[in-house]
Amino acid sequence: MRAPTPESEAPGLGHVINAVVLLWLAGTGLRMTILAVPPVIPMVRDDLAMSATEIGVLTGIPSVLFALAAIPGSLLIARFGALTTLLIGLIATAAGSALRGVSPNVWLLYGATVVTGFGVAVMQPSLPPLVRAWLPDRIGFGTAVYANGLLVGEVMAVAFTLPFVLPLVGGSWRASFVAWALPCVAVALIILVLAPRENRGSSSGVVAGRKWWPDWRSGLLWRIGIMFGTVNAMYFTTNAFIPDILTRTGRADLISLTLTVLNLGQIPASLLLLVFAGRLVRKMWPYVACGLVSFVAILGLMFGSPTVIVVSAIVIGFCDATVLILIFALPSILARPDDVHRLAAGMFTISYSCAVITPILSGLAWDLSGQPLAALVPVLLGALLLAALAPTITGVDRAAADVT
Repeated sequence: MRAPTPESEAPGLGHVINAVVLLWLAGTGLRMTILAVPPVIPMVRDDLAMSATEIGVLTGIPSVLFALAAIPGSLLIARFGALTTLLIGLIATAAGSALRGVSPNVWLLYGATVVTGFGVAVMQPSLPPLVRAWLPDRIGFGTAVYANGLLVGEVMAVAFTLPFVLPLVGGSWRASFVAWALPCVAVALIILVLAPRENRGSSSGVVAGRKWWPDWRSGLLWRIGIMFGTVNAMYFTTNAFIPDILTRTGRADLISLTLTVLNLGQIPASLLLLVFAGRLVRKMWPYVACGLVSFVAILGLMFGSPTVIVVSAIVIGFCDATVLILIFALPSILARPDDVHRLAAGMFTISYSCAVITPILSGLAWDLSGQPLAALVPVLLGALLLAALAPTITGVDRAAADVT
């Protein structure tokens, strides 16, 4: 969908290419340092003598920060602008990742992970306003670009750490964290130098009196936040519980393949939405379809044959990424220019709170019932909630079209 822009201000091809490259690079910085942790967790656990509970805390810290620090990100945007906030986030993420590599004990490792999570959390609400500032007539496309960067960054960190990065740094998990910090620094420098200068007034300038606190009375905020929360919860919960569920149900041989396709299934969705996001973002049916298809796919994950389980994981990854990208674009489309960061920050706070709470509910469902498959019931209900809430966002189409 397009935000209105004066014809005389329509960006040229060079501007569009530059913006696309910068948005994609910024997207990669959102997840690389976070997903660089899981591949080396066994090494971290052995070196620091961590318990399973301590590992759980370590892996849960980023999601908590994504929820808690989105609003401080909105404040930074209000005070310093979206571009400056993005750069602060990239440098904080890099610093936290490097500090993890020199942490001598668990507590300092936790502290460094908080810094990393904070950096990512403040970056996230900065990207919707930058998309609107840099690509005002291609918001859906621009959102799909940085979302594709996010997903590629996830896959790169998971796929490259063990076979490539570790051998390059002598097999040290500590040095691998430092190595993954370097791309974030490089991205920050590239964006600092190449960010579109004609838009710096709108994307990075300080606006006196700009509001930053989300409007928690807004029904729209809660609806899109919860919709976003259902897919975040689905992603984090399935990744967390699939290994144990498959082990307890006698299908441990499927763990690696299922987790791999669950994450790789997101890439085709991000590529397709580079073409179609602008047409789909304000339509009701993609959200409803993804919710209902996810519901069926989760049932397949729970009760299907090995082939059905693998196919279901691919479908879940595809649907997750589709809704993720479409909802990423909504603040840029539905809010006034000065309010995009507020709506985005509130949306991220609600959605990642769901991502923190749902795995806990899944664990409780398993413990109380004694059935491993019960852990997937909360995300099963979340898929239906996504489909049910989707029609409630269509009523803002006409009002949003009038935003100037």
